[in-house]
Amino acid sequence: MKLGLVIAVRKNKEIYRDGNKCIKVFGTEYSKADVLNEALNQARIEGTGLNIPKILEVTMIDGKWSIVSEYIEGKTLAQLMEENPDKKDEYLELLVDLQLSVHNKTCPLLNKLKDKMNSKISQSSLDATTRYELHTRLEGMPKHKKVCHGDFNPSNIIISEDNTPYIIDWSHATQGNASADVARTYLLFCLNNDLDSANKYLDLFCKKSDTAKQYVQKWMPIVAASQSVKGNEHERDFLLTWVNVVDYE
Repeated sequence: MKLGLVIAVRKNKEIYRDGNKCIKVFGTEYSKADVLNEALNQARIEGTGLNIPKILEVTMIDGKWSIVSEYIEGKTLAQLMEENPDKKDEYLELLVDLQLSVHNKTCPLLNKLKDKMNSKISQSSLDATTRYELHTRLEGMPKHKKVCHGDFNPSNIIISEDNTPYIIDWSHATQGNASADVARTYLLFCLNNDLDSANKYLDLFCKKSDTAKQYVQKWMPIVAASQSVKGNEHERDFLLTWVNVVDYE
């Protein structure tokens, strides 16, 4: 298989295009289990009917695990927002509509969001008292079974040449409470130093879904703590400020 053109470089992975195929090559530090789980997540999401690139194969390339899927020609929603700032509100509305379409699906074989978050909080650098408070708050949150993307942001939406939106990168997909997924997207905007879009996004989502903003905000320290386990030092420090400022009930 030819790797062809490099289209993206991420931490510990590279993404190539070979004709109508997209090849994600993982670094050697990635475990086989994690790569196969990502492919399995994507394959299961295909079954929900959502518009996503289809998995074609999982293989080894130069001793590295790789996932081959359909290549979608187009621009990311993040690129379009940057190129057309006057249309940003329109793009944010599309982002919310797409996320609602994800949350309207169920996929019973996906891992549970609550289990993943409990595990991440346990791995965090937070002290035992704070971890206990976060675990307690998480257990008290309503239990739902909606599909959650886990990294839903404009760079993971591709708008094809015929204006069809595709949602990519399902490595963090779980089933659980949609408001946790929304809290994650809000924090991703904040991490990108785009507080204006973060607030517009949250207002729009809460309005369209008839969700109380305070309810989503209750998820933010839990989500921030679970996300602080990965990422660079700057991101960890930022996320931990969200954990530390919360007033526990």
